[in-house]
Amino acid sequence: MYTFSDLEKYLDTIPVKEKTPGGSVRVYHHGKEVFRYSFGYADREEGIKMTGDEYYFMYSATKPLTCATALHAWEEGAFLLSEPVWWYLPEFKDTQVKVYNPDCSFYLVPQKREMVIQDLFTMSAGLNYDTSNPEIRKVVEETHDVAPTREIMKAIAKMPLEYQPRERWAYSLGHDVLAGLVEVATGVRFSEYMKKVIFEPLGMTKSTFRVTDEIKAQMAQQYTYDYEKGEALVRGKHNGYVFGSEYDSGGAGLITTIDDYGKFVQAMSCGGKAPNGKRILAPSTVKLMGTNMLDEKRMAQFSTWRNNAEYGYGLGVRTKIYEGWGGNNCSIGEFGWDGAAGSLCSIDPEREIGIVYTQHMLNPHHEQIHPRIKMMVNHALGY
Repeated sequence: MYTFSDLEKYLDTIPVKEKTPGGSVRVYHHGKEVFRYSFGYADREEGIKMTGDEYYFMYSATKPLTCATALHAWEEGAFLLSEPVWWYLPEFKDTQVKVYNPDCSFYLVPQKREMVIQDLFTMSAGLNYDTSNPEIRKVVEETHDVAPTREIMKAIAKMPLEYQPRERWAYSLGHDVLAGLVEVATGVRFSEYMKKVIFEPLGMTKSTFRVTDEIKAQMAQQYTYDYEKGEALVRGKHNGYVFGSEYDSGGAGLITTIDDYGKFVQAMSCGGKAPNGKRILAPSTVKLMGTNMLDEKRMAQFSTWRNNAEYGYGLGVRTKIYEGWGGNNCSIGEFGWDGAAGSLCSIDPEREIGIVYTQHMLNPHHEQIHPRIKMMVNHALGY
């Protein structure tokens, strides 16, 4: 018998301690849902309680689904991880690389080694996360906020790389570029391909890359934390990482509910197979996704993020590689990621545990909330 009373008590303190107006949690064990809970408000100003039926912008919690979708295409032979990115996105063939001077000025040099597809998965391609760069803004303006995915790829490629491929780990638009590459490699628009290979097999009927008036009406209000005032302020229902109406952001574009996202986590925690018998990835691919891909130099850069202390980085996910400072009690091989508004995805194939946490507050205090949730879930399940 599972007892989650300690977790419930903690969740009920979050609106007071961390100023997050509300959120929801789902926990899966051996393929079955074993815990669901909502707390606080979906809209604090209107007095609307959180129920767990709300839509959210998942932001970077999109990334695990994007990488799983790309790995499905890889399983189908659409590409190899070792192939150059420019074979599919020719605009990246001659992208130059910055070399910085001591005064922070820079000059450009050719790539010493080709950017390969695995580099996009592992945030090692040399890209940055400058969503306001002039080339992207130009496409947005010239297409009147349509911004087709392929046009944005060309805009990103016009910007020089920040470092030579595989020289560093740096958070970037790599998974956005990965989505654009999958679109070319499969011949299917990325959002449609994800729908075909992830959403439809898992019955994720409330997951989309397109916000509508109906979805907005059912969306949890979005907040941002104001450190000077010490409270969450209304931000509005807008996602600035989606550049236009025709842009499929593999890095931050998913809109969904906690129960829909939970179907993905539930399947991945059981080696890629859903309770309905449908398989989205082979067990060996799920294992590969959660395998650390970083060398010692890139690990040193990755581990500077506080929640990464016990972790390496796999194919688009943080993956636990040792027991050490931090102590969240997850098993070695637990992997996942989170989002800018505070959502959490945690997948533990060894124990077959899946955790989803959703909230809608930018500057989300996730460093305090997420490790506690994972720790208390594992304790509640007897680990």
